[in-house]
Order: sequence, then C-alpha cells, then structure tokens
Amino acid sequence: MKQKRAILLVLFDAIGISLAYLLALYLRFDGKVDIIYVYNLLEHIVIIVLIKLFVYYLFKLYKSLWEYASIDEMIQVIESSIVANLVASTYMYFSNLQIPRSIYFMVPVIDIIFIGGIRFLYRLIRRIKHNSFFIGKDHKRVLIVGAGDAGSIVIKELRNHETLKRKPVAIIDDNPKKRRQNINGVPVVGNRKDIEKVCKEYNIDEIIIAIPSASSDDIKDIVRECKKTKIKTKILPGVYELIDEQVSVSKIRDVEIEDLLGRDEIHLNMDEIQKYIKDRKVLITGGGGSIGSELCRQIAKFEPKKLIIVDIYENNAYDIQNELLSRYDDLHMRVFIASIRDKQRMEEIFAAEDVDVVFHAAAHKHVPLMEENPSEAVKNNVFGTLNVVECAGKYGVEKFVLISTDKAVNPTNVMGATKRLAEMIIQLANSYSDTEYVAVRFGNVLGSNGSVIPLFKKQIASGGPVTVTHPKVIRYFMTIPEACQLVLQAGAMAKGGEIFILDMGKPVRIMDLAEDLIRLSGFEPYVDIPIVVIGLRPGEKLYEELLVNKDEVETTSHNKIYIEKPPLYDDNYIWDNLSKLKKIINCGDDYKIKELLAEIVPTYKPYNGMDKIQEGKMDKRGSLSEVAASYSIDTNSN
Repeated sequence: MKQKRAILLVLFDAIGISLAYLLALYLRFDGKVDIIYVYNLLEHIVIIVLIKLFVYYLFKLYKSLWEYASIDEMIQVIESSIVANLVASTYMYFSNLQIPRSIYFMVPVIDIIFIGGIRFLYRLIRRIKHNSFFIGKDHKRVLIVGAGDAGSIVIKELRNHETLKRKPVAIIDDNPKKRRQNINGVPVVGNRKDIEKVCKEYNIDEIIIAIPSASSDDIKDIVRECKKTKIKTKILPGVYELIDEQVSVSKIRDVEIEDLLGRDEIHLNMDEIQKYIKDRKVLITGGGGSIGSELCRQIAKFEPKKLIIVDIYENNAYDIQNELLSRYDDLHMRVFIASIRDKQRMEEIFAAEDVDVVFHAAAHKHVPLMEENPSEAVKNNVFGTLNVVECAGKYGVEKFVLISTDKAVNPTNVMGATKRLAEMIIQLANSYSDTEYVAVRFGNVLGSNGSVIPLFKKQIASGGPVTVTHPKVIRYFMTIPEACQLVLQAGAMAKGGEIFILDMGKPVRIMDLAEDLIRLSGFEPYVDIPIVVIGLRPGEKLYEELLVNKDEVETTSHNKIYIEKPPLYDDNYIWDNLSKLKKIINCGDDYKIKELLAEIVPTYKPYNGMDKIQEGKMDKRGSLSEVAASYSIDTNSN
C-alpha cells in the first residue's frame, strides 16, 4: 500500500513539474506562447523532471505520512522545491536552454502550489471523509474534556487513527472564553457541570479526560461528573507520568482508582538527588518488589555508576533487570539473588561491590501472615536489617535509607513492631558509624503487591463479592512513584539518625474505595457486585494513626516531608534485647516472641488475641528471662 502511494506521488509530481513550466510560459506570454520555447523545453523536460524527483527523494517527500500533514510538511515542500529548482536551473543554464529568465522565478512558486497541493488535497479528502458529521455505525462518539494542547492533540490523533473507530464530537472546558469556539473543528459546548447534559445531547459513547496538568482534586471532581453518565471514561495520564514523553492515543487509558486517590505532582530538588546518586554505586535490597523496583526505575534516571539489585525472588529480579536494560543502554547493573538473612552472602556482596548508597526495601510486610509467622518476621525484618546495617558500616557505605512503614507507629501487629525495632537499629547504628543511617516512613502505596486494590480487582473480575474488613476502616494512600520520589528526596536531606515521615494526605474510607472501584469497572455496587464485611484481621487497626502532626514533628525544606524524633534507647538496652530475641525466635512459641517484642518496643500493643500478655499474665513455662535462658545463644536466624 505504501509503495503504491509513493509511486502515485512520483507520477503526479512528474506531471506537476512538467505542467509548471508550461503554465509559467503561458502566464509569461499571456497565453500567446512562442512555440520555439515549448520545443526547447520539451528537449530537456525528462532530465529536468528526473533532477527534481531525485531532490524530492533526498528530502524524503515520498516517505512522509501525508494523511498527517501539517505545517512541518509544508515547510519540507517549500525547501525541497527551492533546492530542486536551483539544481534544475543550473542544469538549464549550462545546457543553454533558451527560455525567458522570468520562468526561473515563476516555476518554483507553481511547483510549491502543485507539489504541496497534491499532498494537502489528499488530507482534505480524508478530513471531509472522516468529519464528525459522517460517523459510521461502528464508530464511537467521543466527548473530550479539556480544550488545551493535550485535548487538541488527542482530537488529531483520533482522526488520524481510523482503526480506533472513535470520532470526537464535542469538547468540555471550564474556561468560559473557549465556550462556542472550535478546536480542530470540534465545538466547545460547556464546562464540567454540563458533562451529563452534553452526553445525552450528543449521544456520547465514550469520554476522554485530556488535562494532564490538572490537580488531583480537579480530576476527582471531573470523574465524579463522568460517573453520573455511566459512560466509559478514559484519561490521559498526569504530567508526572508523561515526563519526556509526547501526548498520544497510546497513552490514553481507563480511569483507575489511582486517579481518584492520586495527589498533585511532586516537586523534587533534582540537583540534591543527583548529587548523591550520580556516579555512585547504589544497592537496593528487595529490588524486585513493588517499592524496590520503582526505586530502581527512579534511580536509573540519575545516572548511577552502578545499580546493584538484591532480591531473594528471582522472577521479580529478572523482570526489573530486563525492563531497565531495555530502557537504558548505558546502565551498569548487577543483580544478586540473595537473602538479607544470610550474613555471609551480604558480606560477599558488600565486599565485592564497594557500595556508596543503600536503599533497604527488603521486608516481610503482610500483617496477617506475620501475625501467624512472627519468627519469620523477626528473622527478616529485624535480623535481616541488622545484617545489611552492619555490612554498610563495615564496608564504608556513605548513606543508608531504610524503607519503613506507618505501622511502626504504636504498632498493634508483629509486622509493625519488627519495623519499629528496625528503626531503632538504624538510630543505634548511626550513633557509632560514619555511615548516615536514616529511615523513611509512609503508609499504603496504591497497587503494591498484596495491597487492597489488586485484591478488589481480582474479586470484581471473578464476579464478587468484594470483601471489606470493617465499614469504618480508613487508610492513607499514595502512589508508588510518589513514595519513591519522596524517599529519594528524603535521602538527599539526610544527615544521619532521622526518621522521615511522608505526608500521606487525606485518609480514604475503604468502603468508599470498594464502591468506586466497582463503578469504574462498569458495575453497580450491591446490585452487580456485592460487598461483604468480614471483620478486622489479626493485628489490623480500624483507624491508621495520622503520621504527620505538625505540632510534634519537625518540618523540612520539602512540604511533604517531615522529621520525627522518637525516643532514643540506650545501646545496651537494644543489644541485650536483640540477644534475647535471637535466642527465642526458634522456640516455636508465637506468644513468647510477641511477648518479648512487646517488652522491647514499649509502644507495641499486641493484637487482642494476645490479651494474656496485655494483662501482664505469663505463660506456664515461666518468665521471659527463663524462657530466653533455655535457648542456645548460637541459635541461627537464617
């Protein structure tokens, strides 16, 4: 098809070039052309045509997609016509072709009209054919929300991609000055409050929100108006998702729950981050997980000298390795399959790689599972962290960033208690090492492995029911890219010993989240998909505690990052209790492990199934010290 089109263009151009000289002679002599000029021209016309066609070929006039022609293609036609006529005129001069000199000036103008006209006539025919007034039965009528640059591009893209079978017929925009104007032939017919009415009036089949610079509050409000129509709604991603990329229909996606819960664009101090990442060897534990893999993506942009990924799960590590290699040709990367619980393996990696910066994201994080397997939580989150911390200090790492959690605040579960103990280890290590140890705390991240949204999606896909633990449960959310960007920014601010807290914004009611997700999936809650309340899981809180209390925390230069200074503990207190914990983790008694965690982390209030401990009652086997003494000091945590 493309070859046939190119051959036709060459043929039309050859005819146009020949006619341009004849028309120029006709105009020059007011229709009374001396036949001698025509004979002189015909003797050389074949060579002249070949010269010009060759120049057009060099200017790639036969490779352009003229159905998408714009001002750039017109400039290309003008440039190629001028050059082609200069070369042809040079040939005509040295061939002593006898024609009036004025022809040399008239022909280029006629060439541009003929050559450009042929191409833009093709686009005009396509425009008439694909005008919104001529909509096929199999085409969807589309409402565009946003009359800015992005909306204009989306309209052009939809028109130029006939296979999409979508026709923009109306535009919504809040700017009253744009009302009753046309964008690429499509009328602006109202503001966001008119969406429902416009959809009925124009028989809209699909809505596309094309405002990548809009705030999260604006997007939420627009989506709410779109939901009233029960029409399929798609969205062009926000600015943070389109960095260094052009707007195109390939970027348009379905509206996701992340768009309703998302927050405004993060503003980073790129120079600060680049300063401690660029040309440094950066190691990420848990580098294949949700947070770890996104850290890898973000860090790769800052040109590290080497990116070192450590993960126990080879499939995740393999996926992020391939993704990064496909995106960054010059990225120096090494992937280690290793467990942070294996101290010797950690020693080998740190000794071999001469690491500068560590992001410690490896952890067991699922609250109910860790309630049932407290020894594994301790081995990984506490002693695994201790292994990496000690290696970082021993091998001269400059900066160590622990990824922590809001569940470390007044924990009610084993996972939160072990992460709080990991924070205590970080603070302890910072007091005696040249390495800058810090922790960054944040809450739930949207779409992370095992989080509530992927669970809800699976339940909806299977026809329901969607399970909610309690109708009043609330949580704080942020996107994975946002969390990782703020982690990098906090790392740049770190001086050692801080626990950074990320501003999680407004809390979200999980019941509302479930209902919204069902609607976004094209169903009606309680009608098409039931929602069932199943009760709080072991160790789960009804209300997450607000992380950012500006009366109790210290502000930083970034408006979304704060510093908390929890109480510091005596070195001996931490080491003595770690020694006790080391001895007891293989005892097989979950109560005793939780009991000891409650003693080490004073703010830990164990799940109510441990009410014996909360009331100060002891197991029949005796006191904590007696239990600890009954186990070998050499018990291996691996």
